Amino acid sequence: MQTDIDPRNLIGRKAFDRKGSKIGTVDEVYLDDATGIPEWAAIRMGFFGRDAFVPLEPSELVEGTLRVPFERALIKDAPDFGVGRHLSPEQELQLYHHYGLDTAPPPPMDHDFGNIAGKDDA
Repeated sequence: MQTDIDPRNLIGRKAFDRKGSKIGTVDEVYLDDATGIPEWAAIRMGFFGRDAFVPLEPSELVEGTLRVPFERALIKDAPDFGVGRHLSPEQELQLYHHYGLDTAPPPPMDHDFGNIAGKDDA
């Protein structure tokens, strides 16, 4: 699915799990250090809940909401690194293992989360 959304516009969008149950709201978006491509979203789970990291690939933006292809329980049990800080390569590796994904992000499929902040189209 192709979208024309800037990663900053993901913040505040509702997120749903594979069964369509609401997980929470996108709190932050983390870009890959090497490519600048949006790689992780921190989802605020509940009003006083913590943020849980979810991979943006293979998640999809559908009708203005983020659809995450994992169950809420798995997302809730994701390693908690806190938000507002840089994710280290070791922390990313732990997240990839938690979600049963390859240790390197797969090449982007047909997702386009828009222009990266501070990067020219030239």
